[in-house]
Amino acid sequence: MRTIVRTAVPLVLVSGLLSGCASLVQSDWPPCAGVGGVIGAGLGAIESAEWAAGGLGIGALTGAAYCWVHGDADGDGVVNKEDDCPKTPRGTAVDEHGCPLPAPVAPAPEPQPMTEAPAPVRVELDVKFDFDKAVVKEGSKADIKAVADFMNEYPRTTTTVEGHTDSVGTDAYNQRLSERRAKAVREVLVNEYGVAGDRVDAVGYGESRPVADNATAEGRAINRRVEAAVEAQP
Repeated sequence: MRTIVRTAVPLVLVSGLLSGCASLVQSDWPPCAGVGGVIGAGLGAIESAEWAAGGLGIGALTGAAYCWVHGDADGDGVVNKEDDCPKTPRGTAVDEHGCPLPAPVAPAPEPQPMTEAPAPVRVELDVKFDFDKAVVKEGSKADIKAVADFMNEYPRTTTTVEGHTDSVGTDAYNQRLSERRAKAVREVLVNEYGVAGDRVDAVGYGESRPVADNATAEGRAINRRVEAAVEAQP
């Protein structure tokens, strides 16, 4: 009977040791060592009083070792024996090895579409003149007024009125004639349509910049002209 008791009781106590430590696997090893020490002392006492002290030490070591292997010291859900990072701060998300997961990288903001600057607006003027004349025709004044209205809408704009001739006559004469034509158009812009004088220049280029063939009457008629262009940013 004593043999049965000696056999059964240690088994019960060992089971209790493991159960006790199993209940502490989420804690540090010192509580397990305490549980193991108490159960070990009990095991030793069954054999003899002299074994009680030895059982206390062995039980403490056994309990602590069991709890350390099967426990989770840092509470991250990974048992100690599989935890490569045993001192992870509590509450830290970890991988299967118990190590902190990399911080999520915020997605890069989507590039905003480039807003193109509005294209500049532009108005052009092309006034034709009779042969050897520098008088602005009434039929051309509507086009000149359109330029004046544009410049008044955009008060920071300026322009240069450019006079031209055909190739008939001397260079010197045609130079003066082109200048008179440019000034005639400028006067209409300033005196009739209210564009400030300091915003309009006039220059003559004589016959030096033809845009058509001076060998034909049609070409010469095209070359007898005054041009201007005004550009503004809306």
